[in-house]
Amino acid sequence: MDALPTETPATELAPRDRRNLLLLTACQAVGQACNTMMFAATGLSVITFYHRADLANLPVTMQHIGVMLFVFPAALLMQRVGRSIGFRVGSIFGMAGGTTAAFGLYTANFYVMCLGGLLLGYAVACLQMYRFAAAELVPFQYRAKAISWVTAGGIVAAFIGPTLVRVTHDAVMPLYVATYMGLVGLHVIVFTIMSFIRFPSVATLAASNASAAALEPPRPLLVIASQPRFIASVLAGMVAFGTMSFLMSASPLAIVGCGLPHAEAHWVIFVHVLGMFVPSLFTGHLINRFGVTTVMAWGIVLLLAGVAAALGGLSEFNFRLALTLNGVGWNLLFVGATTLVTTCYRPSERGKAQALNDFLVFSTTATSSFMAGYLQDRWGWFPVNWLSLFLMCIAVGAVIWLRIQRAQVSPATP
Repeated sequence: MDALPTETPATELAPRDRRNLLLLTACQAVGQACNTMMFAATGLSVITFYHRADLANLPVTMQHIGVMLFVFPAALLMQRVGRSIGFRVGSIFGMAGGTTAAFGLYTANFYVMCLGGLLLGYAVACLQMYRFAAAELVPFQYRAKAISWVTAGGIVAAFIGPTLVRVTHDAVMPLYVATYMGLVGLHVIVFTIMSFIRFPSVATLAASNASAAALEPPRPLLVIASQPRFIASVLAGMVAFGTMSFLMSASPLAIVGCGLPHAEAHWVIFVHVLGMFVPSLFTGHLINRFGVTTVMAWGIVLLLAGVAAALGGLSEFNFRLALTLNGVGWNLLFVGATTLVTTCYRPSERGKAQALNDFLVFSTTATSSFMAGYLQDRWGWFPVNWLSLFLMCIAVGAVIWLRIQRAQVSPATP
């Protein structure tokens, strides 16, 4: 079994590596802003013309289904032609998806909006691979920090996304048409920045890996996926994203349903996204200092605290506190799970291993985003939060399993 991430003395990163990470972080900031806008605007835009409030989040669900459908083709394309071209193809899909969603809303065609969400799924599949690309840009001992730093680009997204929604939601009628057109402009920016990042090739990654395993042929995907650490790490990632998506998707509908203004939903998404990404400034250091499973356990505790805050009432304060804690808990659990997944495959296996991880993660988010709108309409905000506790029980089991594995590999490791 590969070594788990630990505190390792390291020299400073080379200027080229820092530059590449900074540019990738900028892409993360702009790309994640698109994703935030999709979450914040979709449910509220659909209910302006479509009579089925329980299906209001279906375009978001289609986006997650798009990730599931496209993650393997996107990963394998990058394995063949490189990250730079692969990520720019993702931006092109993002432009097409934003345009299609805007046209669907303008013509009050719900199914065209769902098609736009499906196309945006390819862009999101590429966006989620930024964290793996970050790990490939730096030496092994910097992996946790690189993943954390690039994920921290979402801090800027927390300002860009909700701000653009607030500014654009009524700029053009019908409501939110300008918001979806804003997605197109943001994907143009990502396409441009990505052209300046220099990603290592597969051959370079293999040559830079000192282990003999790097020279061995790729293993079958079933062998990679059957590793206990891979299974537990993927389960934790699925729960982190599934729980976050479940409550984030339901919250705008719940807020407006309680009689609070649309602007409050935008603010709640703003503080939620800040909660998701501000901790990334420290998560990598925390993982190296306290251990990855300990940090993941803290994430679960914070997710539970967010549910407690949500169950405490229906005021603006309850919504903001609940979604902030939900975001912070997601960060600790998901960054930890991603760090562990990167230790489960060889450089030549990265495409299919990363694709399988994200396929499974987004199968959960697709289900949870759809069920969020449906259950919010049928049951209400409180039952939705009670149901999320079931997902968190799975996360608890996954983290305990990881700690048992780690103790077996290195009993002396804290």
